Amino acid sequence: MKLETLSQESLVAMCRAGEEILECYRVLGKANANTVGEILRGQGEFVEWDHYPKGDVYDGETFSQYYYHAHRGERGEHGHFHVFLRRGGMPAGVEPIPNEGTEEWPTGKDAICHLIAISMDDYGFPIRLFTTNRWVTGETWYTASDAISMLDKFLIDHTWPSWATNRWISALVHLYRPQIAELLIERDATLESWRKSRPDSDSLEDRDMEVMSSLNISVEDQLGAIRRLMD
Repeated sequence: MKLETLSQESLVAMCRAGEEILECYRVLGKANANTVGEILRGQGEFVEWDHYPKGDVYDGETFSQYYYHAHRGERGEHGHFHVFLRRGGMPAGVEPIPNEGTEEWPTGKDAICHLIAISMDDYGFPIRLFTTNRWVTGETWYTASDAISMLDKFLIDHTWPSWATNRWISALVHLYRPQIAELLIERDATLESWRKSRPDSDSLEDRDMEVMSSLNISVEDQLGAIRRLMD
């Protein structure tokens, strides 16, 4: 994504999101805390595959949801957040693709779309964005264009389990909105290519395909590039 192609309005919105992230880092740092530690605090032993916090984080007004866990053992990764939007918060007219496989999907008011995953390092900072196949999160499958239309809807607007982490993750989705959109488009292209190479398999349930697109990130670099363009 070339930031130079974005409107001034988009750059301003992304800049504000980046500044919100830095403010979260500032207040967390004063207490020697970080975004991941806030989620794991009081949760007992950190066990691979388990969701943190228990029961996930959910905003009943915006229908936004996330959880943190670890399982993939990526080099330099402590764990990752999975970010979702549930049916009640989706734009009007958005519908999932037909389920032509054998696995059941969440439907109706339980439909849920995975927007992005955020890899975190051992110090509680984001290092990578990535998308996943349907089976990874057990989501309902929406096209990239429909998932992109949901990005602006994501917001965790309450204090549990951490006001700072909730503010941070909401802002991160908006700071990287253009790149997340591109990752979702790449996700669909990867799926289509996989379908062509394995026409007899259910691609959305194929355990050989987990991560479908990814991008290394640096909040400071992204914000610096935005500020230079605004100047």
